[in-house]
Amino acid sequence: MSKFIINIKLKIASYFIIIKVRSKSKEQEGDSMEGKKTPIYERHVALGGKVVNYAGWLLPVQYEGLIPEHEAVRNKAGLFDVSHMGEILVEGPDATAFVEKIFTNRVENAAVGRIVYGLMLKEDGFPVDDLLVYKRGEDSYLLVVNAANKDKDVDWLNAVYNGENLTIEDVSDDVGQLAVQGPKAESIVQMLTDVDLSEIKPFRFMEDVKIAGVNTLISRTGYTGEDGFELYVDAVDAPILWDELLSADEDLVPAGLGCRDTLRFEASLPLYGHEISETVDPLEGDLGFFVKLDKPVEFIGREALKNKPRSRALYGLELKGRGMLREGYEVLKDDAVIGYITTGYLSPILGKNIANALLAKDSVSVGEEVMVQIRKSAVPAVIIDRKYLKGGKK
Repeated sequence: MSKFIINIKLKIASYFIIIKVRSKSKEQEGDSMEGKKTPIYERHVALGGKVVNYAGWLLPVQYEGLIPEHEAVRNKAGLFDVSHMGEILVEGPDATAFVEKIFTNRVENAAVGRIVYGLMLKEDGFPVDDLLVYKRGEDSYLLVVNAANKDKDVDWLNAVYNGENLTIEDVSDDVGQLAVQGPKAESIVQMLTDVDLSEIKPFRFMEDVKIAGVNTLISRTGYTGEDGFELYVDAVDAPILWDELLSADEDLVPAGLGCRDTLRFEASLPLYGHEISETVDPLEGDLGFFVKLDKPVEFIGREALKNKPRSRALYGLELKGRGMLREGYEVLKDDAVIGYITTGYLSPILGKNIANALLAKDSVSVGEEVMVQIRKSAVPAVIIDRKYLKGGKK
């Protein structure tokens, strides 16, 4: 496929991403542009960001464009406003035992300063949410949850609270969160602090770090497949830090929701409501590594997961015919529906139409051809490894 054709298809794909985000917001909030504003909202408007209502928040889907922002993160660095994410503090003498009870991964043996990814499950084994747990101390944890699920998560935590000696506090409105992602992330943030950022290893964090004079909790996780940092600050300080970061290096560009989704997808990272949901459990969603069925403390939903037969699994697809792979499209084998697409895009980096698909377990294998129902046509596709960027990054 020529580069010209790929660029045309990418522009079409970016248009549909914007439409998808807008349509989802309309389903949730109506056609108005009412919604909560992050501390960075005025900056988004001033920079010409295309603001949409996403999960009740007014956020930029793109600035210059999805494709250049995607490529900037892969090759240099991008700055994301993720202040819409939820932050919940669980603190007290019983905090560790409580987090072990509500979390699929282990935290008891994690060192202070570690970040652990996992899920909270209902009794039936289906996710309440996926989240990051920051271990601030034996009696203090920061839970970072998805914006769309935050209120539900807080309600659920309070519902499963059983008199433990601890407090559960939603501090989301007091926190601004920025993310710097890309190969140049460390060198750019390093310009603004005296702390040696190389000492912060992946899935670690430091508190009380001064960045451009702003007191910051800085972590190193990311949601793009690239190196990067999350900067948690008081909400009132977020605009100051945003301005300082953009002024530090011209290779850092503001980036929106659109490329955040294409980046995480290329990196095979899950999104709640797609690869996992209230009807797709974490083992089906290929997150078994983060579900410790044998950990000493029984977490909520463990027995349901142990006893549930696995009938579906997550696979990768590459389209071989004409069209675009979209969420919800049915996948067929021998004229029978075997599953559906959870996320699909034309990868800006690989220049290929690829998708995640939840299919009947063991119904297919890598290299096998299937068909995807795209409107009225069944279009050929092939099963591929979901490590999309392995050996493929430019």
